[in-house]
Amino acid sequence: MIVFLRHAQSAWNAVFSRSRVDPGLPDPPLTGEGRRQAEEAARRLADHGVERLLASPYRRTLETAAIIAGRLGLRIEIEPLVRERCAFSCDIGTPASELRRAWPGLDFDGLPEIWWGGLIESDRSVAARCDAFRRKLAAEPDGPRTAVVSHWGFLLAFTGRRFDNGSLLVVERQRILEDGDQDA
Repeated sequence: MIVFLRHAQSAWNAVFSRSRVDPGLPDPPLTGEGRRQAEEAARRLADHGVERLLASPYRRTLETAAIIAGRLGLRIEIEPLVRERCAFSCDIGTPASELRRAWPGLDFDGLPEIWWGGLIESDRSVAARCDAFRRKLAAEPDGPRTAVVSHWGFLLAFTGRRFDNGSLLVVERQRILEDGDQDA
């Protein structure tokens, strides 16, 4: 089983959802509402017996994952393949060296210093990351019950579905691996 979770509300989401204008906030943190959403997501994930937690290297996903990990007693694994599609100011990440200082308990080995995409990532590039992530999951067909904390753009490309902040989708691992179903 894989549970896909969109990160909880960030400071960028709070402004953009009201104004539809990019507020110019690179790698924003969660809001108070976002922390509440992450707590609720942790409660729902506990019901699914999640054993493994993957997160994109953006601050909003790391903060969401940290709340979940704390509640469920899980270790956070950094997975850059599930990062956001680079298109807005919030998609400018934090350099790996700064992430290491801010999150000393996490393993950022192998993460390039500048790990996020270019100005606007192409559909082809996002599709290639989705395929690479699907192959990674296929390498462990009987893997643990996994939660993946990711982003709207990546999740849309991977599952064919739109996610609200803090929402989740439970998918049987075999369904993803057998047919690569875009409407998982």
